[in-house]
Amino acid sequence: MPRARPQRIVIVGGGAGGLELATRLGRRLGRSGKADVVLVDSSLVHVWKPLYHEVAAGTLDSQADAVTYLAQAYRNGFRFQYGRMSGLDRERKQILLAPLCDESGNEIVPASEVAYEVLVIAVGSVSNHFGIPGAAEHCLHLDTLAQAEDFHRRLVRLLLRAQTAPQQLAPLRIAIIGEGATGVELAAELHTAAQRATHYGVVGLRPGQDWWLCLIEAAPRLLPPLSPHLAAKAEAQLRRLGVEVLTGERVEAVTADGVELQSGRRIRASVKVWAAGIKAPSWLATLGLETNAAGQLLVRETLQTTRDDAIFALGDCASAPLPGSSRPVPPRAQAAQQQALFLAGALARQLQGKPLGRFVYRDRGSLISLSQHDAVGRLMGNLFGSSSSLTIEGALARFAYNSLYRRHLIALYGPFRTAVLGLARRLTRPVRLRLKLH
Repeated sequence: MPRARPQRIVIVGGGAGGLELATRLGRRLGRSGKADVVLVDSSLVHVWKPLYHEVAAGTLDSQADAVTYLAQAYRNGFRFQYGRMSGLDRERKQILLAPLCDESGNEIVPASEVAYEVLVIAVGSVSNHFGIPGAAEHCLHLDTLAQAEDFHRRLVRLLLRAQTAPQQLAPLRIAIIGEGATGVELAAELHTAAQRATHYGVVGLRPGQDWWLCLIEAAPRLLPPLSPHLAAKAEAQLRRLGVEVLTGERVEAVTADGVELQSGRRIRASVKVWAAGIKAPSWLATLGLETNAAGQLLVRETLQTTRDDAIFALGDCASAPLPGSSRPVPPRAQAAQQQALFLAGALARQLQGKPLGRFVYRDRGSLISLSQHDAVGRLMGNLFGSSSSLTIEGALARFAYNSLYRRHLIALYGPFRTAVLGLARRLTRPVRLRLKLH
């Protein structure tokens, strides 16, 4: 008798959760032929999303730190399918992939279909503009690696103009809308980028004179996940860096040359960045699966969608129940990583005819990086086997923040290769550019 085809597990979305899940399943099931694991993404490389603000500022070279999907798939027992999901046929158990075109509109990859027995949707999130007029048209975003790289190209052009014709250049005015980690970290990182540009000979970048940064937030204070003390410390550090912080100011509209506030104040800015909230991609609502007001797929404790047991969802695009709370699991990278770890084991158990089990989220705390200048955060007792929390700042917070990225690399590469990569970065630090200028 011909050998039965192994069960196909299709994962759509190569972010932190999707790529870690594909890697774990590939090692556990793909290499042994127990399952055919397929990862689908419309990009060819992966960079950890919490680092997008560094890519945008140029303090991180995305080409040096990117994970190539094809190479990762080859090394870890899964397959990579280049494509963008555009639809779902639940009766035939197939996902529909839209054609992909290059910058000139030439078709690179035709439309196709991919069959599945198990489908995991991990497509992340996009900016939520909350109906603010002009926000989508006039703001830059950091939802994708391509957007972060586009932001950096614009920044490099401005730096080059400052270098070649400083007398003709009007002060660079940047407004960042949003109180969360992305907005705060981007503001601090842009200050570091300006410092490093000056180090490389770009003149005319004095804070408050040649460039101006403003952080706009509707809430009474920055960073609600942190304590008032830590939020105040972060705000004070931003002000020391020359960032103007406006709290309690709701954005009424965004125009080509500025931001209009509900108070009547108008902020002039040539560059506007939207970091005020997220939602799930709108096309998820067309799949026939249950979604909430933010467009997230509703899932049960097993991470199965409420209308189809063969379809799972994780990460920012999923609304998973949080035991003991009316709120869902928060849309954070740590949640996606925990869900990927759970599903790797659950799907392996399901293949053996065993129950999936229940996903339980464990809050590890919140950490905010203020570039090279500082870091603040709160570590939860889950790290120490208790229900307490620990407030940290300074060098300890910076170490904890960096360790989150190391955990992601360990999940992808293993401890040994991660250690080798870390050593290579340390050894090449003297010859690496401190700011990407191309």
